Amino acid sequence: MARVKGGFKARRRHNRILAITKGQFGARNHSIRRASEARLHALWYAYRDRRYHRRELRRLWIIRINAAARLSGTTYSTLAYRMKLANIKLDRKVLADLAVRDAVAFQAVVHSAMA
Repeated sequence: MARVKGGFKARRRHNRILAITKGQFGARNHSIRRASEARLHALWYAYRDRRYHRRELRRLWIIRINAAARLSGTTYSTLAYRMKLANIKLDRKVLADLAVRDAVAFQAVVHSAMA
C-alpha cells in the first residue's frame, strides 16, 4: 500500500492560512505551524475586541454626556434619571453626539428633562 501525500490539497490549505497571516511578523507569516497559531489567536482577539470596542464606546459616551451635563449644572446620573421620568428616550450615543456637536440642543434636552 502506498503512502498518500498531502499534495495539492495540503498546499492549497497552507496557502489559505498563509494568506490570512500575511501581515504578521517573523515566522508567523511564512511557517505554516506558526502561521496557523497566529491565525487562531488573531481570530480570537478580533472576536473578543469587537465586544470590548462596544464597551469602550459606551464609556466614552457616558464621559462626554457627564461633562456636558456638569456644564449645564447637573450630573450624568441625575440627568439619566430625570430623562426617564420625563419619558425622553434618547440613547447615550445620540446624547453624546448632541453634547459634542450641538450644545444648544443638548441644553434644551437637559432643560426639558429637569422641568
